[in-house]
Amino acid sequence: MLLTLTTTHRPATDLGHLLVKHPDRAHSFDVPVGTAHVFYPEADEQRCTAALLLDVDPLRLAAARGRGRGRQPATAPENFTLGRYVNDRPYAASSLLSSALSKVYRSALRGESRDRPELAATPIPLEVRVPVLRCRGGADVAVRLFTPLGWTVVATPLPLDERHPEWGDSRYVDLTLTGTVRVAEALNHLYVLLPVLDDAKHYWVAPDEVDKLLRAGAGWLADHPERGLISRRYLAHRRALAGQALARLAEQRLADEPAAAEPDVVDDTTGPDAVRVPSLAVRRREAVLAALVEAGASRVLDLGCGGGALLTALAGDRRFTEIVGTDVSTHALTLAARRLRLDRLPERQRDRIRLWQSALTYRDDRLRGYDAAVLMEVVEHVDPPRLPALEDAVLGHARPATVVVTTPNVEYNVRYEGLPAGRFRHADHRFEWTRAEFADWVARVTTTYGYTAVIRGVGDDDPEVGAPTQLAVLTRTEESR
Repeated sequence: MLLTLTTTHRPATDLGHLLVKHPDRAHSFDVPVGTAHVFYPEADEQRCTAALLLDVDPLRLAAARGRGRGRQPATAPENFTLGRYVNDRPYAASSLLSSALSKVYRSALRGESRDRPELAATPIPLEVRVPVLRCRGGADVAVRLFTPLGWTVVATPLPLDERHPEWGDSRYVDLTLTGTVRVAEALNHLYVLLPVLDDAKHYWVAPDEVDKLLRAGAGWLADHPERGLISRRYLAHRRALAGQALARLAEQRLADEPAAAEPDVVDDTTGPDAVRVPSLAVRRREAVLAALVEAGASRVLDLGCGGGALLTALAGDRRFTEIVGTDVSTHALTLAARRLRLDRLPERQRDRIRLWQSALTYRDDRLRGYDAAVLMEVVEHVDPPRLPALEDAVLGHARPATVVVTTPNVEYNVRYEGLPAGRFRHADHRFEWTRAEFADWVARVTTTYGYTAVIRGVGDDDPEVGAPTQLAVLTRTEESR
């Protein structure tokens, strides 16, 4: 079975640096069912193609299948006695090719390139071709899976027999993908989706396959419109594993998505003179940064950092010399690390930033001694009976000099046309405060823990219902230091 990867990026032979395979050599790798070869049928400055050819030994394949006999997924085409020896596995792209790809291009899948690190992080023009791919459900499934990832897809059905066109098409397609993407993204797309299109695995699907799926799907699978289909097929229709995967993907989306009522930018006019203005989410971050600068903070905690939107803004301002993001969700921290591009930052920049898993309702000694802490759109995600524990952990134990808190103003919700009456802005909100309720809470915690406070609005101030976001800056008093 064959997979080719072509680029016209100049110099095109830099593809060899990204794949860590020299274009002037042929490379061979032993895999459990045969031998994987990498070679370059063309390699010059204008165009370079890397070919991965998997030569499957049918006897080794049958032996491997025999060792797992009785545990094959029900969809496996070899799941019958003769099928162990007579099947399409040596010829059509499947999980066998996906496994070979993960071994041969291991560094490239991780986005690592010692010689061309900047290029590894850059989208480049790519063309991928898989001449024979079993595509259960027809060519339309390939289009549905790859198009949302930015690929232009041509999936040409292969006839059952070219000599007898009246017999119709087979279940195989000739797949070509073109697009401008990072090489690591392209390889991860293929690693996941080749066995999904084949709808079979050549090995027993264990619980650790969920982690493999989420690792390879990081950054794209959570938002894919066909994530349900992908999860079910990749995990061999094992309902419990697919359920785990979808639950974790939902958690990732929750950590990384802003509230539905708050797009990144909004149009404040229509027609040819429309003006793009910052959204509430952007203005909120700007207001928090301004409060931190006003307080003279340089060592800052972002508590409940989620997907890292505020961390990215903090990292872009050199006045903040030490930045710590915490979240109870490891998936949120993974998203934050990706958004910050920690693996590609220069060492000096990377050393400014730390990501810690921590629950805000428990005391954590690591959080003590910082200039400022931010609780941006966090408190409303905490069940009201647990709020005193958060107050004690942050204001009583960590005790930063400044605490910046933002939370929705529930009175403003009537101004969101798409938000039904009585509904909160986010499905995970446990409550949303009126301006009076927020002021009462701020007065209580400042009195209890020795802080003073200033409350402001963020966003356009409505004369009837106030601003959409409430912001409080809590400053520790001299007497309580």
